[in-house]
Amino acid sequence: MAASAASISHLTPAYTHDLPLLERVESLRDEILDGGDRAQELRRLPDDTVDVLIDEGFFRFALPTELGGENASVLDTIAVLEAISAIDASVGWNVMIGSEINAMAAGGMPPALAREVYIDNPRVIMCGGGGPGSAMPRAEPQGDGSVRVWAQTSFMSGCNQAEWCFQMAPIMEGGQPKLNPDGTPFAKMWFIHRSEWEILDTWNMAGLRGSGSHDIKSDGALVPEKFTGVDLIMPARYDNPAFRIPVALRLSYNKVAVALGVARGALNAFSDLAQNKVPLMSTGKLRERPVAQHRMGEAEGMVRSSRAFVMEAMGEVVKELEAGAEKPGPETTKIARLACTHATNVCMQAVDLIHNTAGTTAMRMDSPLERKLRDAHGCATHRWVSHSLYPELGRIFLGFEPSPEMAGH
Repeated sequence: MAASAASISHLTPAYTHDLPLLERVESLRDEILDGGDRAQELRRLPDDTVDVLIDEGFFRFALPTELGGENASVLDTIAVLEAISAIDASVGWNVMIGSEINAMAAGGMPPALAREVYIDNPRVIMCGGGGPGSAMPRAEPQGDGSVRVWAQTSFMSGCNQAEWCFQMAPIMEGGQPKLNPDGTPFAKMWFIHRSEWEILDTWNMAGLRGSGSHDIKSDGALVPEKFTGVDLIMPARYDNPAFRIPVALRLSYNKVAVALGVARGALNAFSDLAQNKVPLMSTGKLRERPVAQHRMGEAEGMVRSSRAFVMEAMGEVVKELEAGAEKPGPETTKIARLACTHATNVCMQAVDLIHNTAGTTAMRMDSPLERKLRDAHGCATHRWVSHSLYPELGRIFLGFEPSPEMAGH
């Protein structure tokens, strides 16, 4: 079971808001739409949109109450990210990354550091993960207990508004990599302050265009000794089951939440369009066409059923943890990873279907369906929910042993 949070319960009460989370999202619809539109040009969120999202608690809603958050459950987190992404996926993706990394880092952070990082600065946002850069990363211990990091990491979504980032790098000692007991290099995610890294302007993608997923480069970035133990994989100090979900599964259910939102937003946009559009060489509105009716029904079934699978599978994970498990078992992990992968790809297919049915109108740059087509494909390319996971999942169903990731490690 998770360790008691009593040792840090004195730090601060939760921030309070007048509206529940989902109602808060709807109250910000105009701001999210405006920020999402401007993010297409900036390739990141506008600063004023970030400020509104911070003020309304959306980068800390997944934090425990002891650290000023709202201690959102797994299923509530999915629903909130889905609702924001249905309005605009780039805004949703930024909130997903910022709230996700904030919470994962907080999960096992010692109380004194938690006070410094979260309580002294309640507007804190983090980014992390990403992919490899152009040079081999390395981390070198210093004589005073600190560590210096050299790394370039790609796909660092939300880096423009982040105060901290996590970068992966192996420890080098005497010019040689430090080794684990099994002979593999010892590497970890290093917690690095914004003053120690630079943003390289590399993000110029179509899907999730406003996510600000540029490269981050650290050139001898200093990690003070007190921060060298901070990681995204640490024993949970809180009772909320979300803090006992391994990194891979947590990243998966957060990503599928955005994909579900994109699909829901596309269905809503198509319904609005069909009420008014009169197709070329037709006397009736699009909504009256049998093909539009057929595809709307088909797409609704695709999105609703895949969402139900995700919520059922993640609900089973939560039940297992609430019953006392330290982490999800191989069976619940397998089904949950399948649900997240399946839903993300089915949502992409549903958006494709609806976009095609809308005709040339959906191709216009000012059509919400045009952006949602790009965003749906952007979601489905992500490593934690992409179609490339199907072979490994299929092998497990055929009796092969799961990898550590798919076994819930």
